[in-house]
Amino acid sequence: MDVGDLILVSVDDHVVEPPNVFEGRLPAKYVDLAPKFITRADGTSAWTYEGSEIGNIALTAVAGRPPEEYGMEPTSFDEIRPGCYDIHERVKDMDANGVLGSLCFPSFPQFCGQLFARTEDKDVALAMVRAYNDWHIDEWCGSHPGRFIPCSLPAIWDPEVLAAEVRRTAAKGAHAVTFSENPSKLGWPSIHSEHWDPFWTACSDENVVVCMHIGSSSELTITSPDAPIDVLITVTPINIVKAAADLIWSPVLRKFPDLKVALSEGGIGWIPYFLERVDYNYEKHHRWTGQDFGDRLPSEVFNEHVITCFIDDAFGVASHEFLNMDMVTWECDYPHSDTTWPHAPEQLWKYIGGLPQDEIEKVTHRNAMRVFSYDPFSVIPKAECTVDALRRRAAGHDVSIRATSRRPAAQHANLAADLGTLTGTR
Repeated sequence: MDVGDLILVSVDDHVVEPPNVFEGRLPAKYVDLAPKFITRADGTSAWTYEGSEIGNIALTAVAGRPPEEYGMEPTSFDEIRPGCYDIHERVKDMDANGVLGSLCFPSFPQFCGQLFARTEDKDVALAMVRAYNDWHIDEWCGSHPGRFIPCSLPAIWDPEVLAAEVRRTAAKGAHAVTFSENPSKLGWPSIHSEHWDPFWTACSDENVVVCMHIGSSSELTITSPDAPIDVLITVTPINIVKAAADLIWSPVLRKFPDLKVALSEGGIGWIPYFLERVDYNYEKHHRWTGQDFGDRLPSEVFNEHVITCFIDDAFGVASHEFLNMDMVTWECDYPHSDTTWPHAPEQLWKYIGGLPQDEIEKVTHRNAMRVFSYDPFSVIPKAECTVDALRRRAAGHDVSIRATSRRPAAQHANLAADLGTLTGTR
């Protein structure tokens, strides 16, 4: 097997929503209330909703730009690759990168729909969530059958409404839904309560994976107010470790034996120690803490229920014998600043090339296909799904790095605050 023979499915990418998301998808009485795409006087782009502006954050759309331009300034669409917001250009960028399939998280509504959840009129909020999901499933994913894994936005403010939307979108083919890594930080009950049981039930019934993306708690891990942005970027994945601890010690995974949860963009290098730690804690302390896993260990429950993923994680791959390789997946993170586009296959091969072929196939596509009920080979012949085959389709497509920014990232005084716009912390 060679790098060109890989079949790559990315379980974590992102869409920068185009202006037409809500067109023709809302009841007439809500049309004027929909988010609107605007161009400011300075040429930058933004969305407006309920009197507030939601800017485009450059760190979410820097594929194709030199690293020295990575910053947080609002940008216009002419400063980002068309593949960020144009579905046909996105597929060309995927082909050029040798990537067959992609699961795309939202941008301006925030990771788990916090924007709409803050809407006072919940009938309006639900209309916006349903319209967004219809656009995502029917147009973004539906324009190129076999290339995308639909992932719905949650009506997170009400577990019964949320469950109904999960069932509706599952019927349309969405077997993934975004959710908060820590809903208590958003003002709702934690996953330790029974509040979310209708949601877990719907996901279990409909074979829908709950995707908890880093930052979806609208909480940033910041050590001190004057810490450089490097500190924030370094410790951001720690949110996922906290989410994993919440999951394993909550009753959720034991109460819902068919539930699957994906820890999106969390990496895998931390998992061996985490599993050792939770088992040690259980054996030492469960008699007084009241935890009861029966004849199982917490690590066994984690390995059965939790899907993990990585972008560029040499240590994690080297630890493969300590991982459940049936639940490890890969991500490209296009078009964010951590993305390995357009050289993802070569970057990935450095780490996985020495694995057994069966494990390579699991990590690169088979696990993602199984857990997300994704079957591209029913639409596209398998021989046309490899890195080499896709890149032949993209011959001549421009993937060169281009400088476009009006101002360097170094001019930004408060990058952490700007990142809060993306995650919903401001």
